[in-house]
Amino acid sequence: MHQLKCPNCGKEFTIDEASYAEILNQVRTKEFTEEIHEKLEQISQQHRSELALAEAKAASALDKKLSLKEQEIQELKHTITAFASEKELLKSEVEKSKVEELSVKEREIATLHSKIKELENASNVQLLEANAHKEQEIAALQTKLQLQEKETELEKTAIHQKYAMELKQKEETIAFYKDFKAKQSTKMVGESLEQHCEIEFNRLRTTAFPRAQFGKDNDARTGSKGDYIYREFDERGTEIISIMFEMKNEGDETATKKKNEHFFKELDKDRNEKQCEYAILVTMLEADNELYNTGIVDVSYEYEKMYVIRPQFFIPIITLLRNAAMNSLQYKQEVALMREQNIDITNFEEELTAFKTGFAKNYELASRKFQTAIDEIDKTITHLQKTKDALLSSENNLRLANNKADDLTVKKLVKNNPTMKEKFDSLEK
Repeated sequence: MHQLKCPNCGKEFTIDEASYAEILNQVRTKEFTEEIHEKLEQISQQHRSELALAEAKAASALDKKLSLKEQEIQELKHTITAFASEKELLKSEVEKSKVEELSVKEREIATLHSKIKELENASNVQLLEANAHKEQEIAALQTKLQLQEKETELEKTAIHQKYAMELKQKEETIAFYKDFKAKQSTKMVGESLEQHCEIEFNRLRTTAFPRAQFGKDNDARTGSKGDYIYREFDERGTEIISIMFEMKNEGDETATKKKNEHFFKELDKDRNEKQCEYAILVTMLEADNELYNTGIVDVSYEYEKMYVIRPQFFIPIITLLRNAAMNSLQYKQEVALMREQNIDITNFEEELTAFKTGFAKNYELASRKFQTAIDEIDKTITHLQKTKDALLSSENNLRLANNKADDLTVKKLVKNNPTMKEKFDSLEK
């Protein structure tokens, strides 16, 4: 309980804790609010004074900056005025120099005009002379051109006549071959192409291919065979090149026309079976095919190292492939030498292995015989030892017997025999 005194009447009264706390809280709140208002008023006055001071400082700084700017403006104005005056002076000087330059240029132009007139007068004379000379040259060139045209016409006529004759000969040749093919059977047509290639090769065999072998493939053990095989060797017997040839021809009037590509697979099979490096199809098939009429056709994109040719390229393709192979002959010889060395090494190793095997076998047999002999010697030694022991035993028995014989006396003999004792006693007497 708390005692409180009224400030108006001076009367004291008592209140409980809760009422006292509520009154105290009201009094504190009022005092706190008043203090806050006082503080806020002080802060506001301080802020206004600081703001006025800052405004005064800013105004003074702005006045200073304005005065500086005014000074700079005045200086720029003076500079502009001075520049304008200098510009006028320079303009007058430039105009003056330009006038002088123009006068000089006009004098130079007048001089040039006079020179031009003089040159024109001189050039007119030269032009007249040059034109006369040019006309003479033109006349000479026209004459020369006419001669060349006549020569060209003559050459054209001669060439035309030449090609006309060649064309006529070709047509006659084609007609002959057509008639020739029409009269032949299918077998005869093929044989004629083979004979043609064989004759062409034999014509150059002695001079161009002295170490070459060229003949028909008669080996049909694998079920098929080519037409011809070409092989060439160097002086050591190393193969330089090998080619499997297949010749295909067909009569123009044949009902069933075959294509070259129908024979590629069989030709590649024959090449691999006969271990040839290249395969070449000599063909007269597809006579209108521009691909095969252009020359040597490489079909290695489909079958390795295979070419298709017309008969006229038979010798050139052999020469080309042979020359290419000759470039790699040195490497082939080295490979052959290495192969021979490997064969020699292999043979040496095989002989060494055979020797080692035989030696091991003989050693095993000798070892067994030696062991048998050792065993027999051991048995003999054992037997001799037994014989030795028996002899030693016999010697011992003989020694004992000898000792016994030495100890033997008449007395001992007749000791237990009264009859004999009596006899010996009588003999002694």
